[in-house]
Amino acid sequence: MTKAEIVNNISSKLGLEKSDTQRVVESFMEEVIKSLVEGENVYLRGFGSFTIKTRAEKTGRNITKGTSIIIPAHNVPTFKPAKTFIEEVKTSDANVIK
Repeated sequence: MTKAEIVNNISSKLGLEKSDTQRVVESFMEEVIKSLVEGENVYLRGFGSFTIKTRAEKTGRNITKGTSIIIPAHNVPTFKPAKTFIEEVKTSDANVIK
C-alpha cells in the first residue's frame, strides 16, 4: 500500500478532502521523523513504537578493492509493532500462502 492509497482510504472513510488528508498524513510522518531525530521515541498505543537504535562501530570489507574499512557507529530508526497489531496480522488469512 502506498501513501496515496492510505490518503484515498482515509479520505473516503471520513468524508474529507484528499488534500486535507494528505497534509495530515504528511504532518504525522514529519512529526515522527522530527521526534526520532531529536532522540525521542514515539509510542502509539495499539499500533507500535518507533525507536532509535545505535549500531556499534565495526570493520567491513570493500570487496572490489580487497581492503578493510571502518563503518562508524550510527543511529537507525526501528519499528516494533504492538502485541495487538501482531496478533491481528497472525490471525489474518489474507497473507497466508496457499
